[in-house]
Amino acid sequence: MRLRIKDLRIDHDLSQEAVAQAIHIPRATYCNYESGRRNIPNAILCDLADFYNVSLDYLLGRTDEYAPFKK
Repeated sequence: MRLRIKDLRIDHDLSQEAVAQAIHIPRATYCNYESGRRNIPNAILCDLADFYNVSLDYLLGRTDEYAPFKK
């Protein structure tokens, strides 16, 4: 499965360090998530979706619909 976290980070002109700080994890951990060396826990996936204001389905590549579902 190809996650969109690297594409989103680049589209937002952010460094790995900036994203890692925003979701309160070490940069090395985020780097491992982005490279696919580690699986991303559900809580972190939710944090990333909230940070980028996208749906989990978009983040996971299941849809091209960028916007999150209305709460």
